[in-house]
Amino acid sequence: MVILLSAPGEEFEGGELVLTEQRPRMQSRAEVVPLEQGHGALFAVNDRPKAGTRGDYRVKMRHGVSRIRSGERFTAGIIFHDAA
Repeated sequence: MVILLSAPGEEFEGGELVLTEQRPRMQSRAEVVPLEQGHGALFAVNDRPKAGTRGDYRVKMRHGVSRIRSGERFTAGIIFHDAA
């Protein structure tokens, strides 16, 4: 989970959250998530389930941030995991 602490457009330019789905035998698909100050996003760090024609399968996920063109961008990250 990531929570944006800075105000986009006021404190920084650029820096959008980018989630990329790596699909088997197809082109990767990127999704840009423009967050506002105080908003958060919950996303899979490694892979996520996806419905296919022959049932569900795993899709690899990557996450990152687009280039910050000016200013400073601060976020808070919270990691949830399945440790016993």
